[in-house]
Amino acid sequence: MTESHPALTTSAFAGATSAGNPHFILEHTFGYTEFRGDQEAIISTLVAGDDALVLMPTGGGKSLCYQIPALARPGCGIVISPLIALMQDQVEALRAAGVSAAFLNSSLGFDEAQQIESRLLRGELELLYLAPERLLQPRTLDLLERAELSLFAIDEAHCVSQWGHDFRADYLQLSCLHQRFPEVPRVALTATADQRTRREIARRLDLESARHFVSSFDRPNIQYRIAPKNNPKRQLLQFLNTEQQGNAGVIYCLSRGKVESTAEWLQQQGFNALPYHAGLAAQVRAEHQRRFLREEGVIMVATIAFGMGIDKPDVRFVAHLDLPKSIEAYYQETGRAGRDGEPATALLLYGLEDVVKLSQMAAMSEGSEEHKRQERQRLDAMLGLCEITSCRRRALLRYFEEELAADCGNCDTCLEAPATWDATDAARKLMSAIYRSGQRFGAAHVIDVLRGADTEKVRQFGHDKLSTYGIGTDMSANEWRAITRQLVVRGYLRVNAEAFNALQLTEQCRPVLRGEEALQLRTLPKTPSTRATKRDTRAGDASAEVSVQEQPLWDALRALRKSLAEERGVPPYVVFHDATLREMLSARPRNTTEMLAISGIGDSKLAKFGEPFLALLREFEGELSDHA
Repeated sequence: MTESHPALTTSAFAGATSAGNPHFILEHTFGYTEFRGDQEAIISTLVAGDDALVLMPTGGGKSLCYQIPALARPGCGIVISPLIALMQDQVEALRAAGVSAAFLNSSLGFDEAQQIESRLLRGELELLYLAPERLLQPRTLDLLERAELSLFAIDEAHCVSQWGHDFRADYLQLSCLHQRFPEVPRVALTATADQRTRREIARRLDLESARHFVSSFDRPNIQYRIAPKNNPKRQLLQFLNTEQQGNAGVIYCLSRGKVESTAEWLQQQGFNALPYHAGLAAQVRAEHQRRFLREEGVIMVATIAFGMGIDKPDVRFVAHLDLPKSIEAYYQETGRAGRDGEPATALLLYGLEDVVKLSQMAAMSEGSEEHKRQERQRLDAMLGLCEITSCRRRALLRYFEEELAADCGNCDTCLEAPATWDATDAARKLMSAIYRSGQRFGAAHVIDVLRGADTEKVRQFGHDKLSTYGIGTDMSANEWRAITRQLVVRGYLRVNAEAFNALQLTEQCRPVLRGEEALQLRTLPKTPSTRATKRDTRAGDASAEVSVQEQPLWDALRALRKSLAEERGVPPYVVFHDATLREMLSARPRNTTEMLAISGIGDSKLAKFGEPFLALLREFEGELSDHA
């Protein structure tokens, strides 16, 4: 899927000084020896002064694609970022790597902001992060015109698209950068965008003639699991207790009230869970986000207001307790798990009530009829992903126009093929009950009619006299809900949000009612399974379990990392990622040369943190010798 480019090697940067050579910067600043995927081609494009549009999955190394060229070119790189937390997070990590970085946003006082502006004009900054609304102020644009700039990086570029799931109106005005700074290269980056969103990003940011880089959307380390809601609290608790004890994760809910109640319930179950939504006071949100980033094993229960751009590498799971509005939203939100490349799980629990709620929201939106139609299509695609019986990853990637050569082997449908059954007669009964009750009632009432329930509403409308009354007593309400949900997803029924969510027949159901078409539906599991399943082995050695013998040293390495992080007021992963600690555990470096060979350790981090970790490793080696 990647645009073709000439072969790029170290010689592509020949003639650059070592300090301005991207390979030198990669190794000595960031501690890595090789570029991944399209990184080198993107960096080469920007170093040469050309523009780029980059689609790369979360965890694919997007940040290096603009950070390295900003360091390799003269001047300061300007990064446009939508969230204050993301700016602070990235600036902390850059400073730990020895980069002169800063941000300008509303969290700074006047004097502090003035100092940063002065440093920019004196040429002392290598990277400066700005929110779009700050950048677009005339005073800021005038300031930038007086500074030497290396590039503009527009992060989370899908925010520019009204078809995207995180639309930000301020992003629409960023095309002015091309007019005011025609000589400064620009790069727009996002982790997810379908064809429509991609075209709109290019058009609105004036990047249609830029080089486009589309990396694989595959995140093989994430295990995708989707299940119908059947006592969702019990399902979630089983998942957390059996697989995620002590792990950091994010749980997404559709409403603020559900966020609050879920976080409180998890706290009662003994989990370190915090709520996050736009209705909380700003200082509460900031404190909860700080704890999530800096403490270990915190579970954030949140609306989609949380998470965009959060650079926490060790999120081991993302769970959705409500259906996302689109596959783009689902991909973006699940992508916040496993950024370090180690195994992670994306669990989604959904039900018919989610379909009803999201259909209502789409129908009541203030967008045009075309926009509403597109939103409905996106919801239908998301529902289709839930109900398929084939490999979920292949379907997910196909949505982004990428074909996987074979089934992934790391999603629930690959690991345990779903059972199906001949639901033709049951579907006819349901359709008949909907038709005979006038197509004016929701699923709960229709199911009551089928199951012969003696309710006031059934009696009020005389539905206990219908020929379909009581013909479905052989199935539970849960089973009827599953049939209803699948028929809605497949287009045999529709939910009319403008008629009190009434179930109605579509033209597609006629062949079934006439006996001309048979229906195979997914069997509803008798006991919902969220048990641990076989893991993908492609994540590499870093995902291997720590042995019993290594556990004391592993705990000591993590404790030292936490102590050093607390001293500096930064998250633990700003010191070293888990993958770096695992490599340290395996390689047992004995000196600075061997320590520098560990992935993720550059010159600055070696100088700041190398000696304490070498001392700890020597201490453990000494203890082993004493016991030999």
